[in-house]
Amino acid sequence: MSSHHDDRVREQFGPTARSYVTSAVHATGDDLARIAARAAALRPRRALDLGCGGGHVAYAIAPHAGAVTACDLSSDMLAAVEAEAARRQIGNIETIVASAEALPFPDGGFDFLACRFSVHHWRDTEAGLREARRVLARGAPALFIDIVSPGEAARDTHLQSVELLRDTSHVRDYSQAEWTAMLARAGFSVGAVVTARLRMDFADWTARMRTPSVQVEAIRALQAATSDTVARHYAIEADGSFTIDMALFEAA
Repeated sequence: MSSHHDDRVREQFGPTARSYVTSAVHATGDDLARIAARAAALRPRRALDLGCGGGHVAYAIAPHAGAVTACDLSSDMLAAVEAEAARRQIGNIETIVASAEALPFPDGGFDFLACRFSVHHWRDTEAGLREARRVLARGAPALFIDIVSPGEAARDTHLQSVELLRDTSHVRDYSQAEWTAMLARAGFSVGAVVTARLRMDFADWTARMRTPSVQVEAIRALQAATSDTVARHYAIEADGSFTIDMALFEAA
């Protein structure tokens, strides 16, 4: 049964599906290269791109895997992934519509999992992580990549506020400490954690989500009114562009 939040995610991302396939922020990055390198070393039989969005994790894994399942809530997003996979002549990607909290896969069916820039949209993150653990074979690797909160209260409040104004399906960017605790509760053993900073071009960031002008103006007003400490942390620029924290968590 679909929740209101799941419907909101579909409404937000369905019409913007193609922009996530072509987005430079999503199509490139050291984290994506790390996923590809791990897949190349492990040669998984069946891999899962959980919350696949524009499918960039699936494209990175596919040359090194027997089969890749790209899973997402949005059928429109998956249609865009299918079209892009066909354009790239990638034949081992299948797509499945499902929520992270209720995956339609058997226990232990995958021997590799990667999830990139998806978890901050999940309505029940801990349930989704438990499902990720359930569908993985014992000892199989899982890589989770997402925007992370800096933890400190004022910086956290600013981040969650601009994220929600830009995209009303946003739930939460978790801190690194929250991430490691949630993964442990879900049954994962956390290994390496790799952090980085990611610059967001404001015009591209809002256009990709088709953020209404009134909300764009609210974000700019919030940026203008924020404290010097917060503005410095996010390196807020004159045009509204800013830099945020991200992390890659390797788990098993």
